[in-house]
Amino acid sequence: MLTQVAAAKASSGTVKALKCRECGREYPKLALHVCEFCFGPLEVAYDYDAARKLLSREVIERRPPTMWRYHELLPLDLPPTVGTQVGFTPLVRAHRLGARLGLSELYIKNDAVSYPTLSFKDRVVAVALSKARELGFETVACASTGNLANSVAANAAAAGLACYVFIPHDLEQGKVLGTLIFGATVVSIRGTYDEVNRLCSEIADKYRWGFVNVSLRPYYAEGSKSHGYEIQEQLGWRQPAHVVVPMASGSLLTKIGKSFDEFRRLGLVDEPRRPPKLHGAQAAGCSPIALAVARGQELIKPVKTPQTIAKSLAIGNPADGFYAARAIRQSGGHAAAVSDEEILDAMRLLAETEGIFTETAGGVTLAAARRLVAEGRIGPDESVVVCITGNGLKTMEAIAPHLGAPTTIGPKLAEFDQFITHQEKI
Repeated sequence: MLTQVAAAKASSGTVKALKCRECGREYPKLALHVCEFCFGPLEVAYDYDAARKLLSREVIERRPPTMWRYHELLPLDLPPTVGTQVGFTPLVRAHRLGARLGLSELYIKNDAVSYPTLSFKDRVVAVALSKARELGFETVACASTGNLANSVAANAAAAGLACYVFIPHDLEQGKVLGTLIFGATVVSIRGTYDEVNRLCSEIADKYRWGFVNVSLRPYYAEGSKSHGYEIQEQLGWRQPAHVVVPMASGSLLTKIGKSFDEFRRLGLVDEPRRPPKLHGAQAAGCSPIALAVARGQELIKPVKTPQTIAKSLAIGNPADGFYAARAIRQSGGHAAAVSDEEILDAMRLLAETEGIFTETAGGVTLAAARRLVAEGRIGPDESVVVCITGNGLKTMEAIAPHLGAPTTIGPKLAEFDQFITHQEKI
């Protein structure tokens, strides 16, 4: 396995360096995430001229249907060793749901069926753990609101890596069990996600593990771009007018925006009349980014005590909040914060119209899209993609009380006839 220094010298030909988002200083491709001069976040910089020579629609289409068909735009210097089957989830043309919302061209990008743990986090983890192996880490870890915990634990098990997962104490049981089953060491913290994350930053400094969303964060975040790449290819190499994205840290929205910019830059998509509008979705009980957008504020005011059923989005002090709000404004998009009641209603609406069972975060996204349509921010004849990022089987506690119970009858036709007669009278 490569040492960090050896891995930093390796090159796929397109990954140049890590670069500070604020001051622009460049760093070697190591497990670094903060600029030592201005403390700005680091992100991966690419040689787009080299990528342009390697990539075309035809080249991509000949490759296996996974996220790695775009590997020149992902931050590895060697072939991936973790999550090689991840990605290329369905883009569903949602006719029935579109009719209910008054939209003629609505699509659902459905990462609720992502391999192997049913959320978009499988994308970012595939990148982060592949990079961890490049850099010689034997132990990986993360702070998580649930989906990331599942994915890190599963992919670490498959890769033979030791794994530590840190979670808030009040996560949904499905997400807790969906982490424990893979044999990870799970540590539940009495506190909010932001408190868990602060503790993990301290642990990362002391133990030097490969923390996917701390020391490996610049690489980890790039995996989200594959969600956006797939949308564009699955739309026939074009970009939608609007995309609605759930926001926790805000990273997913910024990286989808980056994926649109990159495909335009490389000439891989038909040039749109205007770039897509990015719209952010948050729960009203934890909506620091959405509030900043609504108020026209640059700074994000943290939420100290999140109160929402959408626990996977309950990050009160979002690491990429400033950048997400800026991306929304620059694209001409907007953001919406929706109530728990709206979230539950949207979960049922998606299931009843398109047969897709989303977790609460997806309910947030669809409810926000519904609000944006009602406000006239999304036009009825414009193309819209709603990003569904996790599976409803993970958050059954939230929806169960609102679904009622099945009708029970005896194994007799007469009883069923009686039941049908009663149903017809309702």
